Amino acid sequence: MTGGDPAVMAVVDGLLAVVQTFLVLLPEAVAEPFQYAFMQRALVAAVVVGAVCGVLSCFVILKRWALLGDAISHAVLPGVAVAYLVGWPFFIGAFITGALTSVGIGFLERRTRLKPDAAMGLMFTAAFALGVVIISQIATSTHLLHVLFGNVLGVGEGALLLILGAGVVAVGAVLFFYKELFAYTFDEVQAQALGFNTTVIHYGLILLLTLTIVASLETVGIILVVAMLITPGATAYMITDHLPRMILLAALFGAASGVLGLYLAFHYDVASGGTMVLVATAFFLLALLASPRHGLFSRWLQTYS
Repeated sequence: MTGGDPAVMAVVDGLLAVVQTFLVLLPEAVAEPFQYAFMQRALVAAVVVGAVCGVLSCFVILKRWALLGDAISHAVLPGVAVAYLVGWPFFIGAFITGALTSVGIGFLERRTRLKPDAAMGLMFTAAFALGVVIISQIATSTHLLHVLFGNVLGVGEGALLLILGAGVVAVGAVLFFYKELFAYTFDEVQAQALGFNTTVIHYGLILLLTLTIVASLETVGIILVVAMLITPGATAYMITDHLPRMILLAALFGAASGVLGLYLAFHYDVASGGTMVLVATAFFLLALLASPRHGLFSRWLQTYS
């Protein structure tokens, strides 16, 4: 499937028509950067990636899987490099190597004496090193830099549809298997007692993370996607202890980070992926300071009142 396929173009044109309808309602100064088609595509991609990363970041935070997200994001690099060499879409190579690395981490955790952090560190450093070696043999690696650092402003029709498809799959899986994910996240032993197959849930959640990371390559890139899989969930965790509310808040923070980061990157001509992450970090710092229950200010008031 390519950006020139009529079906792809029809879906993208429909989405852009919705975006244009919404932009009419905004003040001219705010809507002005989004009058261009490439900015409208970037806006949709940033919202979807931010929201989906936000949803999954809740499980990453609660399961203490921050290093796992980092491991998968780095492990896709050799797949991207191989796909570049043989002319495949980046998505195929990245997903294959990400999935294989995830399975390898799970095997080392469950079948050897290694602790989870050691298994993750071993697998992702080896995979990342392999990717660096392959890239060093490619005459021109300029395009691969977009995979490392992201280039949401260059998202095409095919990539946008891929992002949307991956987002629908990830969010749909979370909604459909919410009960199983809830039990597994908070008490794996209790989940087993309830009859849930925790091994399937474990690897299923890892594959959802892999899918989301791969779909986010062209927006925030390999290096920064791990921040988008941690920061929105951490921000929501500072505000609420209720999982459904946490998921909703994390999705909102992720989407808002994408929109504001894109807007600031356009105006100041800076890297879009990095700007999105910095905005997400700013949201976290605000929550850290001003959260009604867990913020530093409220704790200070409780201590000295």
